[in-house]
Amino acid sequence: MSNVTFDADGITLEQVREYVWEIPQEGDMRVPARVLASEALLEEIKEDKTLEQITNTTHLPGITTNAICMPDGHQGYGFPVGGVGALDAENGCISPGAVGYDINCGVRMMRTNLTYDELTGQEEELVDALFANIPSGLGGGGVVEAGVDTVDEILARGVDWALENGHAVEDDLLHCEDEGMRDGADPEKVSQKAKDRGKNQIGSLGSGNHFLEVQRVTDVFDSEVGEAFGLEEDQIVVLIHCGSRGLGHQTCNDYLRKIEQQHQGLLDQLPDKELAAAPAGSQLAEDYYGAMNAAINFAWVNRQLIMHRTRQVFERVFDRSWESMEMELLYDVAHNIAKKETHEVDGEERELYVHRKGATRAFPAGHPEVPKAYRDVGQPVIIPGSMGAGSYVLRGGENSMDLTFGSTAHGAGRLMSRTQAKNEFWGGDVQDELEEQDQIYVKAQSGATVAEEAPGVYKDVDEVVRVSDELGIGDKVARTFPVCNIKG
Repeated sequence: MSNVTFDADGITLEQVREYVWEIPQEGDMRVPARVLASEALLEEIKEDKTLEQITNTTHLPGITTNAICMPDGHQGYGFPVGGVGALDAENGCISPGAVGYDINCGVRMMRTNLTYDELTGQEEELVDALFANIPSGLGGGGVVEAGVDTVDEILARGVDWALENGHAVEDDLLHCEDEGMRDGADPEKVSQKAKDRGKNQIGSLGSGNHFLEVQRVTDVFDSEVGEAFGLEEDQIVVLIHCGSRGLGHQTCNDYLRKIEQQHQGLLDQLPDKELAAAPAGSQLAEDYYGAMNAAINFAWVNRQLIMHRTRQVFERVFDRSWESMEMELLYDVAHNIAKKETHEVDGEERELYVHRKGATRAFPAGHPEVPKAYRDVGQPVIIPGSMGAGSYVLRGGENSMDLTFGSTAHGAGRLMSRTQAKNEFWGGDVQDELEEQDQIYVKAQSGATVAEEAPGVYKDVDEVVRVSDELGIGDKVARTFPVCNIKG
């Protein structure tokens, strides 16, 4: 296939097959880099430092096969958002920069048996009630405020703590990645400063691109899988997007500083200091892995508490029990995470730290780590779009293990920075247009947050999902459209 050269610092991409572009290995690159995109998406991806960052990623010790950029890729801290890198767990390294600051920033979708017609006319009451009862915005305030002992329990046990304390039901755990608890979590490896930042943020959305959105299912593309996921057209669902708040951010920051102090030699080998990594087998690598897993558990509890509080809000607005509305977790997927996983590389099984920064695990049907409820059809994948666009539910595709270490995109991917967005959009105007044109009701702590997340700020989620579907790494199951949205 033809070579395509872009003038992004002279980086050349060669088309390997449709939607697969390769930056050939040269110089100190340990492997090639690949970008999964249509030409239209590639034109957008080249506008920032994404291609440079995914190339830099190939310098990490122990990286295998390819460094991969998903269709929603954009510039991040060192490692691009939408990046996937699989690093040897014995001879490689683990990189906090390749995980990200908001550890286990992720999304969950909750089904209901309500239809759009049943909700119509109550949108404003519902968005007001959600905004009043779901903590959001910068700083403190959560569904629960906890002492240090409780924070340690949450870090160690994840959603099992929420179940014991009346914020979950057993079924919630069965429909969450890893059943809502990461093995290997070590609360002792999380600093007191991080715990102090997190203890009054448990069950809170935060700010930035985090949100809670009530949606209606507009399309079911695969009726068999849709039925297995419990989705049908005109159904109301709830999407929750948030992460580990200040605790995760502080944990990342703590370990970046420690790496700078203890592993300067490795840092000096890398083209970008923001890729800071600890060698596999080192004490610092083990400590970070334990702390990261603990922060992952914290984020799962955070989303769980928000979801359970949402059930209670629906009960008050619709004057029915949440059980009678069948408000059940469809699935919870994690972004910004590194997991020890076994993958086949060059014909042999190897244990790898699979880093997914702004990327979603997308395991296919039959994989033993897919929950039993979905093992016959594949893992649910939830891809949110912008406030004015649809979101998608996919299932892990049969090509994901070969092409992407079982991964796909995580969202639409930003086109412009938050600063640029605030210069181009006015939050109040965005809210008015969404309500008038699309009957989408948005409530936020700050107009600036709405401007930062305006529909024009993001790539075309339809195109991102189309590429994922065409490549067979994440197959389209259903599409949803916003009804109302709350933000920080």
